[in-house]
Amino acid sequence: MNKISIIIPILNEAEFIEKSLRNIITNSKQQNVSEIIVVDGGSTDNSIHLVSNFNNVILLSSEKGRAKQMNLGAKRATGNILYFLHADSFPPKNFDQHIIDEIEKGNQAGCFRMQFDSNHWWLRLASWLTQFKWRACRGGDQSQFITKTLFNEIGGYDERYNIYEDNILINELYKRKQFVVINKKLNTSARMYQKQGIWKLQYLYWSIYVKKWFGADAESLHSYYKTYIS
Repeated sequence: MNKISIIIPILNEAEFIEKSLRNIITNSKQQNVSEIIVVDGGSTDNSIHLVSNFNNVILLSSEKGRAKQMNLGAKRATGNILYFLHADSFPPKNFDQHIIDEIEKGNQAGCFRMQFDSNHWWLRLASWLTQFKWRACRGGDQSQFITKTLFNEIGGYDERYNIYEDNILINELYKRKQFVVINKKLNTSARMYQKQGIWKLQYLYWSIYVKKWFGADAESLHSYYKTYIS
C-alpha cells in the first residue's frame, strides 16, 4: 500500500507553521499518510512550541540548511512516497490521493501547479505558467513528491547547496524524464516578493538561475543570495 511521508523544513516559521499543519491534516486522509515530519534548523521564534502542540507530528532538530533538513526527514520517513513541502505552501484538498494516483500511474515524481496569494499581474502570470511541464516553470514552492526509491537513487538533496537545492533535484528528475505536474492548485505566500519588491526579487532569482547555468558553484550562489536577498 502506498503511504506518504510529509516533510517540512523550517527556520523561524511561527507565522505559518501552525496553519500549514492544520491544512495538511484537514486536506488529507490518515490512511494515506505515514507521518508528518517537521525538521527544524535552529528556530529562535515560537515555531518549535507551535509544532509540539500537534501530537501526531514528528519534530526533528537538524543543522541549518534546507537540504540537510530535508535529507534528515527523508531518513526518518517510513512511507514509500516522500512529499517535501514549504511551511508557507498549502496543498489542495485530497492532495494525498492525487499524489498516490500519480504514483499508481507510474509517475515517480512531480509537483502541483501553484497560485500566489497575490493579485499582482506578474505573480498571477507566473502562477498560471506553473500548469505547464516546462523546466523553467518549476520551483520548490510548488512542493515535491518523489518515491523514496528514486530519491535514494539520486542521492537525495545535494547538501553543498544552501540555496537552489530544490532545483538541483528537479534537474535530476527532468534528466530521467520523471516529472509530472498535477493540475490542482497549491497556494503559496508571496511574502518574499512583498518584502523585497516584485521586480527586484524576480531579477535576483533570474540572476541566480543564470549564474548556475554558467557554472557558478554552491558557495558563489549562497554568497550572492546572502548579499542581495537574505
